[in-house]
Amino acid sequence: MSNPIIQTQRMLFILLATLLMAGCAATTPVAPVAPSAAPAHDTHGGATSTASDELFDARFIDAMIVHHEGAVAMAEEALVEATRPEVRTLAEAILEAQAAEIAQMQTWRATWYPDLPLTDWSQMEMGPMSVAPGDASYDVRFLEAMIPHHEGAIMMAEEALQTSERQPLRTLAEMIIMSQEAEIALMRQWLEEWQ
Repeated sequence: MSNPIIQTQRMLFILLATLLMAGCAATTPVAPVAPSAAPAHDTHGGATSTASDELFDARFIDAMIVHHEGAVAMAEEALVEATRPEVRTLAEAILEAQAAEIAQMQTWRATWYPDLPLTDWSQMEMGPMSVAPGDASYDVRFLEAMIPHHEGAIMMAEEALQTSERQPLRTLAEMIIMSQEAEIALMRQWLEEWQ
């Protein structure tokens, strides 16, 4: 019997890949535009921007790559440290989905902004990117760290839906929201059962 986490992640991954390929086929490279001022940042890892902010997409891509790399590092650690099979399976799903999303965003970054240096978002402190030490089991601490990590990605993706005009990026944001909300619900359920 297949694991529902893996099934959901694979379905979302296939849907995302299909939508992204369709979006990339219709996308032409955009010349970078010099920023008129440094972007303002909020405390949650988002940027204050307007619909006319032509570099929003570059900042979003740079920030989400860093954010996803944090989740990948946490998931790799969970594959070694976790004792519950549910957490190990979730870690595998996070690795698979977010590694693919990182690769896609790196391709977009190179295509859409080939000459633009890394943006201010890529230099931001995005909060802890690891599981904190503590008295609780590693599995519980992993969930307690990954839930707010996912919530941060959802906030960033929601801003992308409001600000980005690139359909492939908007599609990615929708997929991030959908998959990570589902994972948060599952992780909260496990925390209730295990504590």
